[in-house]
Amino acid sequence: MKIRKYKTADCTEIADLFYETVHTINAKDYTKSQLDVWATGKIDIVAWDKSFLEHNTLVAEENNIIVGFGDMDNHGYLDRLFVHKDYQGKGIATTITTELERQAEIHGISAFATHASITAKPFFEKHGYHVVSENKVIRNGVELTNFIMEKPLAKRAYTEE
Repeated sequence: MKIRKYKTADCTEIADLFYETVHTINAKDYTKSQLDVWATGKIDIVAWDKSFLEHNTLVAEENNIIVGFGDMDNHGYLDRLFVHKDYQGKGIATTITTELERQAEIHGISAFATHASITAKPFFEKHGYHVVSENKVIRNGVELTNFIMEKPLAKRAYTEE
């Protein structure tokens, strides 16, 4: 697996990955109507591309296939993190998250935040995030539950020699 910076040419493949992953992996925690309003299949590619370019966006590739992606803004907000439905459980999300956090820390970010789905909540808890609050989002009259989660940067002990 190779981790690299996002490029505009990735956006359509990422949009497809997002749709397929939400409708397959998240189906255990959300109803069909919830999945349909979350991932409509009608992504505004221009808006997503602009957002990805403004954020630190990383793409995971394996055999020239995008198998995951994640993006973090310059305040430490992890906006999107998705792994291809056929590549779950291989450490891809962990690798992307770890690298996004490492790069943010270099730029002085001292805490991270995200809105995690019911499905992703255990992943984030395992990686040091804690629930701040449960969140309800209404899209086209359909309620979706997610969780506002935060992760403070661990204080490092430095010794002088």
